[in-house]
Amino acid sequence: MSFLDKAKAKLTDAVDQHGDKIAQGIDKAGAFANEKTGGKHADKIDKATGKARDALDQLDGKDDDIPPGTPPTARP
Repeated sequence: MSFLDKAKAKLTDAVDQHGDKIAQGIDKAGAFANEKTGGKHADKIDKATGKARDALDQLDGKDDDIPPGTPPTARP
């Protein structure tokens, strides 16, 4: 097993165990950025956080880490 295979396996395990917490962190970062920009870039921030959540969910190839349609938390 190569280094990259081992790294991917560890990342997949981490996402499986803590995917919900990672998603909450993504949402908090988006809310913080939205607050700091005064909402001027809310559409771009929402798009970026959505893509980050989708990427997180697909890391293990199962699409099971974040329930579909889960609304981002703490949006101003």
